[in-house]
Amino acid sequence: MEKYQDIIDFTSLTQWLDQWMNSFMPSWLTTTIECVLVAVGLLVAYSLIAMFYIFYERKVCGWIQCRLGPMRVGKWGLLQVFADVIKILQKELITLWNTDKFLFKLAPYLVLIASMLTFACLPWGKGLQVIDMNIGVFFIIAVSSIGVLGILLAGWSSNSKYTLIGAMRSGAQMVSYELSCGISILTIVCLAGTMSITGIVEAQADGWFLFKGHLPAILAFIIYIIAANAENNRGPFDLPEAEHELTAGYHTEYSGIHFGFFYLAEYLNLFIVSGIATLLFLGGWMPLHVPGWDGFNQLMDYIPSVVWFLGKAFFITFIFFWIRWSFPRVRIDQMLALEWRYLMPIGLVNLVVMAIIVTQGWYFGS
Repeated sequence: MEKYQDIIDFTSLTQWLDQWMNSFMPSWLTTTIECVLVAVGLLVAYSLIAMFYIFYERKVCGWIQCRLGPMRVGKWGLLQVFADVIKILQKELITLWNTDKFLFKLAPYLVLIASMLTFACLPWGKGLQVIDMNIGVFFIIAVSSIGVLGILLAGWSSNSKYTLIGAMRSGAQMVSYELSCGISILTIVCLAGTMSITGIVEAQADGWFLFKGHLPAILAFIIYIIAANAENNRGPFDLPEAEHELTAGYHTEYSGIHFGFFYLAEYLNLFIVSGIATLLFLGGWMPLHVPGWDGFNQLMDYIPSVVWFLGKAFFITFIFFWIRWSFPRVRIDQMLALEWRYLMPIGLVNLVVMAIIVTQGWYFGS
């Protein structure tokens, strides 16, 4: 894609670093150091994004409700999240009687591992991706499904009726809405003609799929937003954590850092589904290009690809916040009926329509 060669590419930086280390150390040591650097980078990015999202939601919630949000710790409340982290790290880890202690302690790590593996698949910019394979979409769907196991284990091993009901609700909700999420993703895979994350992004160099794929792409985007919101147990689909019924749901009996893992995973999963929506529908790290506006397009290329990706992801997240603080909580039967009666059948028909459009070449840029 020669006309987009001005996009800031991080491949040269990573290749230079690899060649520089290989010049004075054995290859196995270089690989080990690179793995450690990637792991540290992921953990730092994971923690910073989670803390930013906690502050982000509090401020957006305050704005929607005509209040200020956190303001006491630091200027504009910027240090409130750090204060919360320090406080939660000081909390005692409480293990209850008559619980399956091994599974009780394993559950939060499963939830964390699932979000970390999915987080590692997101390309933050051109040439800035940890995991890139030709079946990247399939890998994302597979590893993201591990999280439901951690939630079910947390609810069952706590030996509490509240946590068990919350886990059962969450399991039914996540498994149900994963189908609509997967169908929406397959609709875009059909349009792109590849399951590679990088390939899907590069296929949008001449137009983002949300605008390039006609009505089926727009419908897939709407279905994905609803299904991803429900899969993350976010309002108005937050029945697994219904405070007036189940206290805090499946993680009621957790304390300290174990509760913090669930809390972090919830916000990171929010960033992950926003990032996936960005990659599938809004071009990922691809800049905004208008056909015929060469000067404008060249100017957009100078904006780093990381900025494009994060900006789009934060915009999608704002939509999720807006939905949460605008609609009342639905009943469990309404939530399941929405998926099985409406979203999934519409998504399947939409997938067939997209396949017809692609085979006939009726989309832009064909």
